[in-house]
Amino acid sequence: MATNTLEEPRSPRAAMSSSEADAKMVVATSRGDCKKLKDLVQQQEATTMLVVMASSKQPPQLFPLATMHPLLAAAACRGNWEELNFLLNRESPQGHPSNKNFTEDFRNQVAAYSSSDLEQGSSSEVPLLKGVTVEGDTALHLVAANGEGQEFLECADLIHAKDKAFLSMEDNTELHLVAANGDDSNSVERASLIKGKGAGLLLSRQNNKGDTPLHFAARAGKTKMVSHLIGLARGDNIVEQLLRKENKSKETALHEAVRNGNSDIVSVLLEADPKLACFPEEGSSALYLAILLDNNSIAQTLYDKSQGDLSYSGPDGQNALHAAVLRSTETVTKLLDWNQKLTSQGDCNGSTPLHFMASRSQLNITWAIHTILWIRVPFPASLHAQAVRGLVDANLAALYQRDKCGLYPIHIAASVGNKMLVANFISYYPNTAGLLDGRGRTFLHVAVEKSRRNIVSFACRTRSLAWISNMQDNDGNTALHLAVQAGSLRMFCSLLGNRQVHINIANKKGQTPLDIAWQKVPSGMHYNQTSEARILLTLKHVGGRYGGCRWDHFEGKHIQQEGNEYESKELEKLKDSTQTLCIGSVLIATVAFGATFALPGGYKADDHTNGGTPTLAGRYAFDAFVMANTLAFVCSSMATVGFMFSGTSMIDLKSRKINFKTAAWLLSSSVTSLTAAFALSVYLVLAPVAHKTAVAIVVVSPVVVIFTNFEFWLKFALYTITMRSRIGLLPVFICSVVVILVAGFLQCWPFVVVFGWAAIARKH
Repeated sequence: MATNTLEEPRSPRAAMSSSEADAKMVVATSRGDCKKLKDLVQQQEATTMLVVMASSKQPPQLFPLATMHPLLAAAACRGNWEELNFLLNRESPQGHPSNKNFTEDFRNQVAAYSSSDLEQGSSSEVPLLKGVTVEGDTALHLVAANGEGQEFLECADLIHAKDKAFLSMEDNTELHLVAANGDDSNSVERASLIKGKGAGLLLSRQNNKGDTPLHFAARAGKTKMVSHLIGLARGDNIVEQLLRKENKSKETALHEAVRNGNSDIVSVLLEADPKLACFPEEGSSALYLAILLDNNSIAQTLYDKSQGDLSYSGPDGQNALHAAVLRSTETVTKLLDWNQKLTSQGDCNGSTPLHFMASRSQLNITWAIHTILWIRVPFPASLHAQAVRGLVDANLAALYQRDKCGLYPIHIAASVGNKMLVANFISYYPNTAGLLDGRGRTFLHVAVEKSRRNIVSFACRTRSLAWISNMQDNDGNTALHLAVQAGSLRMFCSLLGNRQVHINIANKKGQTPLDIAWQKVPSGMHYNQTSEARILLTLKHVGGRYGGCRWDHFEGKHIQQEGNEYESKELEKLKDSTQTLCIGSVLIATVAFGATFALPGGYKADDHTNGGTPTLAGRYAFDAFVMANTLAFVCSSMATVGFMFSGTSMIDLKSRKINFKTAAWLLSSSVTSLTAAFALSVYLVLAPVAHKTAVAIVVVSPVVVIFTNFEFWLKFALYTITMRSRIGLLPVFICSVVVILVAGFLQCWPFVVVFGWAAIARKH
């Protein structure tokens, strides 16, 4: 920085003035000098001031440039004290040491760089020791991260000593400059700041990510290096300043040691500064990190070394207990012994540790095993219950504490399907079952909305919870309303099976569950085995009633919602369904036609009586096979014709629907017939030589027919169980017999024809 005193050039306007002013021009060409110049300008008392600021015209760098000399970086990474000492002494005013004592490789490397590169400390604004890598790492960062042997420790001493010498010289220069420019209060304060910097700036120097050499040593797990760096800091009286320095992630070196799982480094750091576990004041504490990593030994070390005076904070307003409940019961118990106040603290969403505990999902298989063997083995389910009990005992009010969404812990447990936890909450304090969230919902409402069938089933089977069965939310919906709206047949059956559940309660829109069920079923063509259709049918059978609205108004509103697109949607459904099913019917007809001329057992030779006729003709199984194959061909052919008519646009919609429904039933019958034909043909061929195998095939083959109607029978079973609690055993039995007979005949009539005809043909 150059300073000159000169006469201000006189402009035409200045020439008109009779007085002249003394001017002082100061030029700064580096960032450091610019800072000094700003301080100097602030200290001047002037009535007239002219400031000219010029910036570099060079384009900004896309990437940060490394200013560390490659030889210095190599020496630091390898911990080579001799090379490091040689390089650092090159910029010393005492002279340039000889390199003839070094290896030939090093001498060649030195020769490869110009003398100006190695002597940048005397001619450049950045001394060699102040150079950094692209990441902003100094030589001390590299030494700290790459070793902890004696050679690396000596390198750290060398760098630190050189740094202290350089800082001492720089501080003296700054003090001279301040002293020469005034003795006011600002100058005194500036001088105090310069003296207060002390030595060890490189020791606490942060890279681009805010990491100090101590961060690097702790991250690399170098215990000796960590101790050595602390010793250097102690000599400069900056131990607390160094240890508590945070990087850009708001983490100290203690966090790096915890993440690395190195208890020795954790102990060393806390012995040097027992208050270190209290930092950072905001963000994730070291204890939170240890618990999150499920490292109980580190957590215990943190607590013991800090004598219980440590931070429990975590991100987003959480504390260590929030993390512990997601890890292990042992950690939860330990934290509750240390600090029970953690149970009441909510995070940024208002969630307490009990909310977090409630959010842990439950493995059904674990619950099943625990239910059977809980006396012998302490499965995780029981340990989980112990942790919950500990939280509740420590702070009962947490059960009644909402989050910012208005949800209590029991609502959270129900939303994730944790039946064990819901049961525990209710067993501890039964009135928690009636807690309402911000939308007026009980845990049963939440379970239905989240499709947690195990929670719904538990609530319906527990008699003590009958009082919440008909509670309505802010929209007037009961759990039954929501189950019908969700179209969940299993949840609906669980609720309907509880006689305490009223089926005709209207919500604030005046809708009963039957109204909602009617709206959920499409008014046009639809599959009659959908859950929505079965729910509607069941509600009608158990005496469900529509709401207090005129039926024509209600029906008109529902139909109006479908609009004029009704017919186009029906035609589209017919088109898509016809194309798919027609392919199946054609395939069955083709198979049946081919089987007619490839009869089991073959044909008699021409030179025998009735030559060319089937060999097995006249047998019961053969006659049954022929009839079954014939029915398969006839039914599939008729189904094909029906699908052709249903897909013809010239036919009106009503006729096309009739053809489609008839064809679909015929297609199902053709599948039954083809299954019978297959089983009989295999039996005819194998029975004489492998009778057991033939019988096994005959027994297995009807699985095709059962699978075709599996959904119907499964839902019919649910329907029967539910209806028994509503209308009694006898009516259900009579209804079931009628359904079984009718449905069985419609699905299995080909068997009656096939085996009946075979019996008649054999007698006659």
